[in-house]
Amino acid sequence: MAPLDSPSAALSISPDRPARLAPHPPERNPGIPLDLDWVRSLQVNRSAVERRAASLTARRSVKKEWQAAWLLRAITLMDLTTLAGDDTASNVRRLSAKARSPVRPDLLEALGAADLPIRTAAVCVYHHWVPTAVEALEGSGIPVAAVSTGFPHGLSPFPQRLAEIEASVAAGAREIDIVITRAHALGGDWEALFDEVRRFREASGEAHLKAILATGELSTLTNVARASLVAMMAGADFVKTSTGKESVNAVLPVGLVMARTIRDYLERTGHEVGFKPAGGIRSAKDALAWMILMKEELGNRWLDPHLFRFGASSLLADIERQLEHQATGRYSAHYRHPMA
Repeated sequence: MAPLDSPSAALSISPDRPARLAPHPPERNPGIPLDLDWVRSLQVNRSAVERRAASLTARRSVKKEWQAAWLLRAITLMDLTTLAGDDTASNVRRLSAKARSPVRPDLLEALGAADLPIRTAAVCVYHHWVPTAVEALEGSGIPVAAVSTGFPHGLSPFPQRLAEIEASVAAGAREIDIVITRAHALGGDWEALFDEVRRFREASGEAHLKAILATGELSTLTNVARASLVAMMAGADFVKTSTGKESVNAVLPVGLVMARTIRDYLERTGHEVGFKPAGGIRSAKDALAWMILMKEELGNRWLDPHLFRFGASSLLADIERQLEHQATGRYSAHYRHPMA
């Protein structure tokens, strides 16, 4: 298996090339009128999708300094997340400090990356903790993302869901992760799903909207493709796999279907939409597989936090361990790395 492109394809760490973490952000997806003919024309061949997804990691590998570069890039793609019932203000502040400085300085120095602005893409919390996170991240440029609309089930009264978005935006959230009503997708009521996401987008204002589809509860890959397309038509800036609370969360076949729907939407409308897999992505190996998927299906532009995010809580610790192995030749215990 041949390695992927040079490290600069993921993150420039070569001394003779300038560090560059991201191109200019894309224009926001304005959405388009609902096209039911397009939506209903989508059909997915599950066996073909599963074969293609299995081939991604079988044909590709990333080793040595290339792996270190790709893993540093992966850190910049993370929405560092805490969505636990026992969250406290001190936990949120510690998570925010980790977002500012996600890798120990001695490891960055050993990897030749000390001068790169390595930080996570966002910090994701419940609405209650938005003001705490905003205060802790002040001056860093790292946005706060708030889960909203009756997360994780999305079954609270509709006016309450809209009010929750507006309250999080007023508190300083610059990104809103909404959950759709799964019954709309399961019942094929695409008009209702379109109207719901459109209203959520309007309530979000300038805050970017990530539409969580809860793909593990949508029954078929065809439903995943159609729900993804409807959310994009309604103006979602990102489509996201899961809340992390379902029994099945982010898996590569689902990611492949969503990535190809994003590509189809781009080719037909000219609008770029981001993608966020979330739930169950815990290892550096998992992160690399998702990045390979993005590179092969959507290109290097989607290896960028403006268009690709990981929903991550425990992923960062494993990436740090892999980076320490690259720097020292030894694996470290998890406790050697500050809380993630």
